Amino acid sequence: MSHSFVMFSGPHLAALTVFVLACILMFLGRIRLQDSMPARQMVRYLIIACLIASEIALDIWNITEGYWNIKSTLPLELCSITLLLSVVMLAVRSGFLYQILFFAGIGGALQALITPSLDFAYPHFRFFQFFAAHMLIILASLYMTWVEKLQPTWRSIGWTMIFLNVLALGVGVINWMLGSNYMFLMHKPPTASILDFLGPHPLYLLAEEGIALLIFALMQLLFFVLPAKISKASAAAKARDKSVL
Repeated sequence: MSHSFVMFSGPHLAALTVFVLACILMFLGRIRLQDSMPARQMVRYLIIACLIASEIALDIWNITEGYWNIKSTLPLELCSITLLLSVVMLAVRSGFLYQILFFAGIGGALQALITPSLDFAYPHFRFFQFFAAHMLIILASLYMTWVEKLQPTWRSIGWTMIFLNVLALGVGVINWMLGSNYMFLMHKPPTASILDFLGPHPLYLLAEEGIALLIFALMQLLFFVLPAKISKASAAAKARDKSVL
């Protein structure tokens, strides 16, 4: 069966629901994983194995189906790069990679999950591979946050922006040499995406910079700054209650 992917269709919403449930499960199980080294290693290696399997499966499918093309199937999209870096981050538990991938990996993969650039609908292999790969990219950084207890700083946002711009420069050179469009640096994707709301080329590239910076700042606030303030206020309130008693 061959039909086009439809954004926010039943299968799309089902995939997003699975993603949300996986994040909730990771969060609820964080204490148990923190307290058990074998369980922690099992989950970490499982995510690594699934990330690698996802990328290998995509390459095999591209080759066997005749889709492999140097202009479109090299691992030079942002999510492909963050996927591979997530494998390294988990393998060596890299704090430096984490502070970049928390923002670039989660931000890029989340946008891809919500507005997929996908030609194949459920139940095609690419549908499952696409959503699995992007969910795993996010879960990798959430694992490092909730289980390994790492936290990025405001400076991490600066490192992430530097990383993204250096990466865009390098990929842009490759695009110019190959006539390709990796990371959509040369033009927008043919399918609907958030880029459709950001103006023509190259203005949408500049808009992406501002949006990325805003999203990263919001992530830092929502994940770390506000919870820390709430926790501090709660602890102070409990201390006051005890002093009154």
